[in-house]
Amino acid sequence: MIRVYKLLLSPFIGQSCRYLPTCSSYGEEAIARHGLWAGGWMTLSRILRCGPFGASGFDPVPETLRADARWYLPWRYGRWTGRHIDPATRLDR
Repeated sequence: MIRVYKLLLSPFIGQSCRYLPTCSSYGEEAIARHGLWAGGWMTLSRILRCGPFGASGFDPVPETLRADARWYLPWRYGRWTGRHIDPATRLDR
């Protein structure tokens, strides 16, 4: 689905992502690194953060999963706010 988005929809929507790496690249890397379940939830949280009132900046995929993340608590895989982003890398200021 991510590749279809990158090939078919992204050229029409535009290349103006608020984050580095872009949300689609983040999703590919998160799923490759952490699997479909955890990576999918991480990607969902990233996409939901990408909005007019969301954060921006350098936001790479975490190397490891959070210590309190469990398969039966999937929302703990994602970062649902932009508080973890270093203010020096913010793009919206």
